[in-house]
Amino acid sequence: MELAVNHINKSIRGKAILSDVSLSLKSGEIYGFAGKNGSGKTMLFRALSGLMRIDSGTIVWGGKVLHKDFSVLPGLGILIENAGLYPDLTGIQNLTYLAGLTKRARQEDIVRAIVRVGLNPYDKRVYGKYSLGMKQRLGIAQAIMEKPGVIMLDEPTNALDETGVEEIRRVILEEKERGALILVASHNKEDIRVLADELYRVENGRIERQGMAL
Repeated sequence: MELAVNHINKSIRGKAILSDVSLSLKSGEIYGFAGKNGSGKTMLFRALSGLMRIDSGTIVWGGKVLHKDFSVLPGLGILIENAGLYPDLTGIQNLTYLAGLTKRARQEDIVRAIVRVGLNPYDKRVYGKYSLGMKQRLGIAQAIMEKPGVIMLDEPTNALDETGVEEIRRVILEEKERGALILVASHNKEDIRVLADELYRVENGRIERQGMAL
C-alpha cells in the first residue's frame, strides 16, 4: 500500500511548521528523516498519523483520505515524544490496557513485543521506576504489538546503550520484512545509514529527498 502525501501545509501561531510537503511512501520500505531539533520531523509524524490536523493538502492511505474517511491513520504504531504511559502500572499492564482500547493485540502479542525489545514482560517494577532506556524499549513495544501496517518512530534509539541500539535496529528491520511501512526520524546518522531505504532531509518545515541511503 501507499501513503500519499500531497502538498500539505501547517502553521502554528503564524509560523509555518510544514511547507508544501509531498511524499510517496510504500509498504515494505523504511524511510529515514534527518534534521535538527525543531526542523519539523516530529510535526510531520503528528500530521501523517492524524494526531495533528493540517491546514491544507491531503494525506491518503489505501485510497482513503485522512480526516475525511478516518480521523487517525488506521493500523498505526507510533513512538513520539511523551508516550503517555501510566507511571503506576507495570510494562505489561500498560500495554494490556492500551491493547484493550483497540482489541487488535492478544496477550501473547503483547508478551512477544516486550520480549522482542529486550524487556522482561513479568518485571514487577512499575513504569515510573523504569530507566530512560527501558521506557524507550517499552514505547517501541507498544508501537509494534498490534503488527501495524504503518510504523512511525521518532528517535527510536534515544537513551539506549550499544546493545539496545542493535536490538531495536533488528526489530525495525524485522518489521520491514513483515511488510510494514516504516518512518524513522533520528539524529543518529548511523540509524539512518543502517535502516533507511530512502533518506529525506527536514529543514524549517520543508522536506527534500536525499536519494537512497548509503
